[in-house]
Amino acid sequence: MDQAVALRPLHIWVDITNSPHVVIFRPLIARMRARGHTVTVTARDFAQTLGMLERFGIEHTVFGSHGGGGLRGKAKAAGSRIADLTAFARQGNFDLAVAHGSTDQPVAARIARIPQVTMFDYEFAKVMHHWNGRWARRVIVPDSIPEEALAAYGMRPPKLLRYPGLKEEYYLADHVPDPTVADELGLRPDAVVGVLRPAPEVTLYHRGRSTELFSSVLDYVSQSQLDIQVVVLPRTDQQRESLQGRGFIVPERPVDGPTLVQLADFVVSAGGTMNREAVALGVPAYTPFAGTLGAVDARLIAEGRLHRIERADEVRLERRDRTISPPLRDPDFLVDAILDGRFA
Repeated sequence: MDQAVALRPLHIWVDITNSPHVVIFRPLIARMRARGHTVTVTARDFAQTLGMLERFGIEHTVFGSHGGGGLRGKAKAAGSRIADLTAFARQGNFDLAVAHGSTDQPVAARIARIPQVTMFDYEFAKVMHHWNGRWARRVIVPDSIPEEALAAYGMRPPKLLRYPGLKEEYYLADHVPDPTVADELGLRPDAVVGVLRPAPEVTLYHRGRSTELFSSVLDYVSQSQLDIQVVVLPRTDQQRESLQGRGFIVPERPVDGPTLVQLADFVVSAGGTMNREAVALGVPAYTPFAGTLGAVDARLIAEGRLHRIERADEVRLERRDRTISPPLRDPDFLVDAILDGRFA
């Protein structure tokens, strides 16, 4: 690799398609810009993605929205968005593209002849990986996912790069807690605080039992006689409506998720990112996920860092030990892995 070429400022395109990706890329974008690179962000209108981008002051251009729970709707939305992103990419003069779990950017970037780096940490989203594995220039995943689980998608070294630990242990190293969150939500310092996030019901790999168990957890905590405050973070308007009048704290606008996790005594999430943020920050985390367990969560459960529940009363409603401060990792490792993807 020519060192002068490697060090010249790049124009990097980041595509953000879901709420957690905002928190993932926020510190990575800041570090890329600190190195002199230009970063342009596109986003999909889904869940709280746009609200999170606005809260953190990240400029972005919106292309498309989620196609709903069915294959036909997803395919139509993806086709339209890929076409729009391809036109955008051809005009953008980008040196590199990067996304976490985007099914759209890898295709658009390949058509526009832009090297693309894709990241993910759940190996069983088969439709997504069928595209990502073949269209991406580099694939970055945690080392808990074995190489053989990804080979069928065309993901093999040197295209495949596996990193130690959790992605959350990298991007949270730069996180500065937002001091306004506790007051914004009305959290009391003497109360037990729980943070709950329901299942992503519109995904193809998440159905049925996870939602039922999560609902029973909501009932369990609402009936507790303890001094407990429960913050519920709905993913959809339908979920938000179902929570009305039940005594939960349901934020009116997107909140700084990692700050909220740090304020919590326990987290119950039927998705993945918030639980892993809790694990990285030393907060007890529980998953009612009933789908095929990914290698990342399987390792965390085996290590006793994440608790998989079968019944609501397995969640411990108590104050946590706030003296625990797990070690985090250097985010520059991920930044370097992304930037080197241009030459993979």
